[in-house]
Amino acid sequence: MPIRVVMLDVDGVLIVHPEPRGWSVNLEHDLGLSPVRLQEAFFTPHWHDIIQGKADSRDRLTPVLAEIAPHLPCDTFIDYWFRNDSHLNAPLLAEVATLRAQGLPVHLATVQEHERARYLRDVLNFGTLFDGLHYAADLGVPKPHPDFYRAIEARTGFAPGDIFFADDKQENVNAARVQGWHAALWTGCDRLADLLAEVDSLL
Repeated sequence: MPIRVVMLDVDGVLIVHPEPRGWSVNLEHDLGLSPVRLQEAFFTPHWHDIIQGKADSRDRLTPVLAEIAPHLPCDTFIDYWFRNDSHLNAPLLAEVATLRAQGLPVHLATVQEHERARYLRDVLNFGTLFDGLHYAADLGVPKPHPDFYRAIEARTGFAPGDIFFADDKQENVNAARVQGWHAALWTGCDRLADLLAEVDSLL
């Protein structure tokens, strides 16, 4: 059975920061907030609840910033975060456009909270550039939990064998394969068309 849909991860695949340390590399210089302190006070204790849709990011972030960076409004920080975490992989986006023009739908399967998912959809225009956006906070579970993949199948109607998935984390690729998806590790060294051709050769 041929591949009927492509699923792509976002961060590390469609968005690739030129600096290995990521979007927060200049955070302390630009906004006076230590990335280490932010990780300790916000991401480590709160992120798991946020990406499962159990907590609102602003509700958790606002009191944290009031404590560790009282000079920094929440809106200013979020705008900085999202803008600096938006380095698009232009060659891959061009491949996506070609696949869609050929009739192969391309969806997103990503670990996001609600606000950044809206940013991806509306500001970066992913709502137009892709055929579907499936993200952890909306599904209620993150990768690599099996229910993440099952929820996407239930939502889209695609069977596991219909799906090709690319992700930059091996654990997510492995989990997709266990679920029966065709999956490949995205290293940035291969064209999406070549990865799909490898799968097609085995079908």
